[in-house]
Amino acid sequence: MSPNPTLPTRAPSTEAHRFEAYLRSKKLKLTGERMEILATIFRKDSHFDAEELHAELKTLGRDISRATVYRTLDLLVQCGLVRKSSLGSSHANYEAAHENEHHDHLICLSCGKVFEFYRPDLETLQDAICQERKFKPLHHSLQIFGLCVDCVDKADENSIRTKVAQIHT
Repeated sequence: MSPNPTLPTRAPSTEAHRFEAYLRSKKLKLTGERMEILATIFRKDSHFDAEELHAELKTLGRDISRATVYRTLDLLVQCGLVRKSSLGSSHANYEAAHENEHHDHLICLSCGKVFEFYRPDLETLQDAICQERKFKPLHHSLQIFGLCVDCVDKADENSIRTKVAQIHT
């Protein structure tokens, strides 16, 4: 596909062209608002929710409706450019889906911080388990819920027990 000179260059061109092709296949258009949302997401280096993204766009002076943000996030997830997950909160979290990048998550139940990590030995172990069981993995997500070092330092035994009880109810 040849580059489209009308596409804004603020988003990574590969992702922009992939999104444009996906939208075209659905008979939808790559609007300036959708492009701005895509560019903002790919500038981020952390997880976010739809409300945070909407607020960031407003801060940047972009007048994009909340509904457009939610609809565009859904399209980006369907297209495979954005990953949607539940990281211990009652609402969805998102992150840019960079090609050939995999990581897992540590999620603090007290402050909500999300820490990404990658351990090749853990991936090797998961692959071995799948092979032993003749299981063909298509996708996996590892999320470990607990308390980060800052929250553990602040917590007492009762608050830790309360967090554990909340998990099991």
